[in-house]
Amino acid sequence: MAIKTKISAQDAVNMKRLLDSCKNVVVLTHYSPDGDAIGSSLALWEYLKKKGKNATVIVPNYFPDFLKWMNGADKIVIFEKQKALSYNLLNMADLVCILDLGEASRMGDELGRVVSGLRRTKKIVIDHHLSPDKNLADILISCTDSSSTCELLFRTFLAIDATASLSKPIAECIYAGMYTDTGGFSYNSNDPDIFNIIAELLRKGIDKDLIVRNINNNFTAERFRLIGYVLYEKLQVFPELHSSIYSLTADELRNFKYLKGDMEGVVNMPLQIRGHKLSISLREDLEHPIIWVSIRSYDNVSARDMAEKFFGGGGHFNAAGGRLEKISMDEAIERAKAAIEAFRDVLTKDDTPSNGTTN
Repeated sequence: MAIKTKISAQDAVNMKRLLDSCKNVVVLTHYSPDGDAIGSSLALWEYLKKKGKNATVIVPNYFPDFLKWMNGADKIVIFEKQKALSYNLLNMADLVCILDLGEASRMGDELGRVVSGLRRTKKIVIDHHLSPDKNLADILISCTDSSSTCELLFRTFLAIDATASLSKPIAECIYAGMYTDTGGFSYNSNDPDIFNIIAELLRKGIDKDLIVRNINNNFTAERFRLIGYVLYEKLQVFPELHSSIYSLTADELRNFKYLKGDMEGVVNMPLQIRGHKLSISLREDLEHPIIWVSIRSYDNVSARDMAEKFFGGGGHFNAAGGRLEKISMDEAIERAKAAIEAFRDVLTKDDTPSNGTTN
């Protein structure tokens, strides 16, 4: 079965022309980059390097330790710690590729402003989130029904006739991003094409079992103690509303020697409670006065709507997030409780299919 590209022929032609003609390229992604962000960025970086381009990946802030095994991860520039270098690279770039985000603000205020201000630099956006900013790039590759940006990047390579040149390291990064953004292919992964893509990645020689071990078996003992603390001490369960909230302050995180990525996926765990439809995580940032909000849901409960209405965020229907500033953790918890109460009707409906679908 042929894999669909999901990309217009004109966009493919225009993108190939830009990639062929550029010399200095910066690849960017969103604040607090996850597996899909790092995987897609490094996959594109490796492809550009193979084409003889001067390419660099810049991320707004630190990314999780469990992603540092990927080829090229040690060469990523951290904007918050290497601002002078980042500014220099962006000013020299004749092409900027923006992955896994559709709004400049998701890069953080300062980096977002810098990128938006690059008027003479060509930009390409490849993203699978809803409602991307069409003014952000010269070429927008958007497909909201893709499981991940890595999946969409593979389809992009297919559209520009570049899959033959994809190396094993590129395939590893793409698989890692697809795996992490679907919870190990446990949600948002019912498109048969996803598994055709995986078959193609396997043909490039990847060891998917080793990739999974690199992602899942790369934590400290303190991370498991932190999860135990969350589940035993901090989890508030609201059985009538099929919902839960947990919160972590900066002091609590420091007590467990928190590392970036230690709480990855934990917000999904309360959804294993029978009948649960909603899980909300509230976590203080260790460096900035921000409370990060993660929301996961099942069935017809829109995490995206909740994130937009209560937490200044957005995302996918069943997986979304936001941020709260100038607010205490106690106030954030009360806001989360108010959000749950506002969704009481949909949370208490018993006529939705319990299929665990997440988008």
